[in-house]
Amino acid sequence: MKKIIVSTLLFVISLLAILSYRAATLYHDLQVEPAAGITEIGIDEESALQHFSDALNIPTISHDDRSNFDAEAFTDFHAFLQTAYPLTHQNASLSVVNDYSLVYHLRGADPSLEPVLFMSHMDVVPVEDITADEWTYPAFDGVVADGTIWGRGTLDVKFGVISLMEAMELLLSENARPQRDIYFAFGHDEEVGGSDGAAKIAEYFADQGIRFDFVLDEGGAVTEGLINTVERPVAVVGVSEKGYVNIALTVEAPGGHSSAPPDQTGLGILSRAIVRVEDNPFPAHLAHINQNFEFIGAHTSFVTRLFMGNQWLFSPLIKKMLLAEPGTAASLRTTTAATMVSGSPKANILPTRAKAIINFRILTGETVETVKQRVVELVDDERVLVSAEYGNNPSETSPVDTRGFGLIAATIRGMDEDIVVAPYMLQGGTDAKYFYAVSDNVYRFLMFRATAKTLKYAHGIDEQVPVADYLQAIRFYYHLIRQSMAA
Repeated sequence: MKKIIVSTLLFVISLLAILSYRAATLYHDLQVEPAAGITEIGIDEESALQHFSDALNIPTISHDDRSNFDAEAFTDFHAFLQTAYPLTHQNASLSVVNDYSLVYHLRGADPSLEPVLFMSHMDVVPVEDITADEWTYPAFDGVVADGTIWGRGTLDVKFGVISLMEAMELLLSENARPQRDIYFAFGHDEEVGGSDGAAKIAEYFADQGIRFDFVLDEGGAVTEGLINTVERPVAVVGVSEKGYVNIALTVEAPGGHSSAPPDQTGLGILSRAIVRVEDNPFPAHLAHINQNFEFIGAHTSFVTRLFMGNQWLFSPLIKKMLLAEPGTAASLRTTTAATMVSGSPKANILPTRAKAIINFRILTGETVETVKQRVVELVDDERVLVSAEYGNNPSETSPVDTRGFGLIAATIRGMDEDIVVAPYMLQGGTDAKYFYAVSDNVYRFLMFRATAKTLKYAHGIDEQVPVADYLQAIRFYYHLIRQSMAA
């Protein structure tokens, strides 16, 4: 008995030693040195704020119903950019792609160097009529008050368009001349998928044989209080994004009066199918969490590293903890969300056609087709037609050991060296997904401070961004573009 106790004790001690050793040694500080020369710059704040306000006044709205497209709003926005940023229009060539998207090209001295592309989009989501009176200021007035810029598009994402243009105008006023070509690309339909804007811009570049050193679009931010294992601010730079598919479940059934129903109506059959899909979520994987943790691990607690560094033992527990919260669960698996359902037009009529939409955000490793096939197998009912109505596969994953990622990270840390920079997978979608054909190095980041409170404003009532964040974004783009111009 004594030998068993001693052996057990030695095993426990050895196990604890192994776990502790891995926790102490596995994660290294991967943070790059802050970029040198990140100084204050001569922003004309009054002019910059007026330009942002003017941009918000123009309702460049993307509607799901393309017949509601307001072409005049976009041509007005083009004219506004030309008036507000004369130096950029004098020094860079401008191409209009597919009538409404814009590409600016500032030529560099050395054509042998691969160019750099900075992206954003001009369109915004609509404001629901029933919520118009709930806004503190009218959604398209571009009011600047209380240290805040208010209006639809402040956060998503005229913020990016105007910050980039302000930065370029300032650089050109200082006679900056690039060694490598610099491009700006502004799509006009990102909010409805980007197929007419960014996709056509990517084709435009591919047709010319242009490949980029790196591409930077929206998608990440400096998070505060959102990654609770790190006390410092964490700038998450998107290196990939999930795919998207709407799977339709449709049941055709005999109609008739509800007073003499069959054992199952079409809607009943459909409901059972939805429950089968919801009750069988996709498996969870830690790959994307692990990539992020490689960069933040050295800045977390010993206990956190103990668990994350010993996944051979703790992975079931880690997954259980992360799956308990929708926000973190979405980083581990392809998500399933039943969002729309329709049946008969009247309570006493049996539905002849019942239909549901289940939205999936697809994790790397799955595709639109594999998601559809899984749904077919889970439903397992020939009476339910399964079809993919709209979808795109997950993006590729861009490397983090590149000049582009290093410049982005160094510039972020040059703004504030307390910030920890880490790659992550974007759960939503951006225009960036179209650009892997013209660059292996596609990143997503916007210089603003994201908290649980500020994130709710994107696409929401009282969309807003602090004036300080806007000015900081101009400064960030100024320094990143300046560094990107160099050989």
